[in-house]
Order: sequence, then structure tokens, then C-alpha cells
Amino acid sequence: MRLIRRFAAAAILALPLAAPAQAGDEAAIQTVRDLYAAFSGAVKDGAGPLPARVEAVTPAIDKAFDFPAMARLAVGSKWSGFTPEQQQALTKALKRSLTVTYANRLSQAAGGQFEVMPKIEMRGAQRVVPTKVTTVGGDDSEVDFVVNADDRVQDVLLNGDVSELAAQRTLLSKPLASGGADGAVKFLNERANGMLAAKPASKPAPAKAAQ
Repeated sequence: MRLIRRFAAAAILALPLAAPAQAGDEAAIQTVRDLYAAFSGAVKDGAGPLPARVEAVTPAIDKAFDFPAMARLAVGSKWSGFTPEQQQALTKALKRSLTVTYANRLSQAAGGQFEVMPKIEMRGAQRVVPTKVTTVGGDDSEVDFVVNADDRVQDVLLNGDVSELAAQRTLLSKPLASGGADGAVKFLNERANGMLAAKPASKPAPAKAAQ
């Protein structure tokens, strides 16, 4: 199964044609390069246990992603009605959930390649940095990073049109409707805890030679 299918929920986003990177775009490209360097390093010796991958990629994800902006956009119109403490708790929970999610997905890319394309797609003040992830089995997925004016990632697009922010809005809609900010925080933390507690798939035992 293609790596891209691990990402849920799609939002079709119209993007303009790609253009060669300008001098000012290098910072956006470097943000993604640094992130991918951490991803590659986390699985260079194999997938390993999920908690170890989380620990390995957390500093790079913290640096690369604009989680306050992502939390605000994922929550939507309800955000302004939350207290600063609730907004902070939501941002922290979203950061934890997404960090564990990305570390979890990395297991499929162990032994593969992370390639950043030397081009930029402009979308208003945002820049889209296209990349390609190739699994050890040769399965390619397009992964595009939407980088804002502060050179931080604000969204991730799979295959050009599957938005991480759209996925988060979908996931949070029910917890927000039923439990408000506290319900969303609980949902995000339980989602991260569930991934961390899941046992890795065991490899099939080798067949015994006929006696």
C-alpha cells in the first residue's frame, strides 16, 4: 500500500504552477531539508520502537512546524471563544498528537529516501515545498509542505491535494462539538496514547524445513 494512504481526509486545494526557487525561498526549503534530515536519521538503522522515533524527531518537528497557527486553523471559528489557557492546552495536545503520528508513519519509510525538490510553488504569502518519499520497496509518495512567511510548516499536502489540516479539522469536529476545548484535548491525547501503546506488528515466523 502506498505510503500516502496512511494519511486520512482530503481537501482539494488549487495550487499555481511551480516556479524555480528564488533567493528568498531558500529558508523555506531549508526548513524542510532540516526536518527530513531528522526523519532520515530516526530510521537509518531501521524503524525501531515508536517511542524512540518520537524522541528522535521531536526537536526537529518543534522547530519546523507552526503549531499555534495549525491549532487555530484546525479548530476553526470556535477558537476565539476559548480562553488563552484552553488555546495553549489545545496547541500542546495537537503538537503531541501530530508528532507521534509522524513518528508512527516513519516506520514505513525505514530504509527509504526523503528528497526535497529544488522548486517552490507560491500560494499567496505561503510557499509550497514539494518533496518525494520513496520506501525501501520503491513506492513513491508526493509530500508537499506549506511553509508560511515565518518559514515554518503550516500544512502538509499528500499527493498534491490531501491536507493534514483538513484531516485534523475532520478529526476534531465531533470532540469539539460534544466536549469543547477539553473534549478536543482529551481526544488528541488519547489518540497519541493509543499509538504509543499499540504493539508493533510481528513478523511472520520463518517456515520450518520439511523433516
